[in-house]
Amino acid sequence: MRALLEPVMLKRMERRIVRSFLDILILSELRKRCMSGYDIIAFIHHKFRILISSGTVYSLLYSLEREGLIQGRWNQRRRVYSLTEKGEKTIRALQNLNNQIKLFVDQCLRCGSE
Repeated sequence: MRALLEPVMLKRMERRIVRSFLDILILSELRKRCMSGYDIIAFIHHKFRILISSGTVYSLLYSLEREGLIQGRWNQRRRVYSLTEKGEKTIRALQNLNNQIKLFVDQCLRCGSE
């Protein structure tokens, strides 16, 4: 029974993590290439097999743009987003915190076993 529950639990956890860190996923991917909202939805679906609603993605894109982390421009009939200098600095800072984030998650997981 436990072996059957683990893949289901893992998928649920993956969904929670993707939804919780969607802004970081978007910023990281925009570091590589410019993308539209549709491109971001397709990327998340392809990489994680999770469908994120367009409302969720576009709301987050507008928020990231208001914060100055990304900028959008019209390219024919769609808005394409790219990372700003502030967004680049934010991603670099998060990468520098990578080990601290891993340690925190590890500590959280150990709390239940103590």
